[in-house]
Amino acid sequence: MMSSTLKGKKGLIVGIANEQSIAWGCAQAFHAAGAELAITYLNDKTEHFVRPLAEKVQARIILPLDVQNENQMSELFQAIEETWDNLDFVLHAVAYAPQKDLHGRVIDCSVSGFLTAMDISCHSLLRLAKGAEPLMKKGGCILTASYYGGEKVVENYGIMGPVKAALESSVRYLAAELGWKGIRVNALSPGPIATRAASGISDFADLMEAACLRSPGCETVSIDSVGAYARFLVSDEARFVTGSTVYIDAGYNIMAG
Repeated sequence: MMSSTLKGKKGLIVGIANEQSIAWGCAQAFHAAGAELAITYLNDKTEHFVRPLAEKVQARIILPLDVQNENQMSELFQAIEETWDNLDFVLHAVAYAPQKDLHGRVIDCSVSGFLTAMDISCHSLLRLAKGAEPLMKKGGCILTASYYGGEKVVENYGIMGPVKAALESSVRYLAAELGWKGIRVNALSPGPIATRAASGISDFADLMEAACLRSPGCETVSIDSVGAYARFLVSDEARFVTGSTVYIDAGYNIMAG
């Protein structure tokens, strides 16, 4: 059932890989609330999975975006400006670390692996925010996706822990710098969800089981529940929420180790 919470708003979604993606759960929630969407895909291989999903939510703009490709980034924001002339929200749900660095100890992480993980998973948020800033003429909201491993040590999360910590710190600084323009910045921190990105983490099934058993609600989180919270955050109802990392994890984060 369609609602009008986001009617008239235009949003960019970066990070859909397939129908299990957190970004896809958010896209469905945004669309159901009346928003118009621009959706990106990583490359020709992922387009096969992403384009049909983008068409389901009637995305006005469907373009490739490798966040390390400056030309694609420029072309994306040019297309948004030409199509809409403004932008109301952005969802950044991109994370990557080379497997050999992700599966090893943090202390053994290579320089190149660390820089790659930071560039794709963290600095790309800054690049997207910079591109979105001039289009958010009446304010807006920028969201990113984090995880509890950026705050506490989570077994097998490895180098992504420090990377997510940097991401959450970046959210706070962006919120402070852009607040005077009415642009809010927040991080979503869902509990473990079986996404394509999560499949690269060793023993991820054990992590999901532990989260379910230890959370007060004894539940695992779905992409739909994350989408519902994201929908609220990009709406005008959340206009006083910025610089925050919000948990959608059935209360797992409050439990002592």
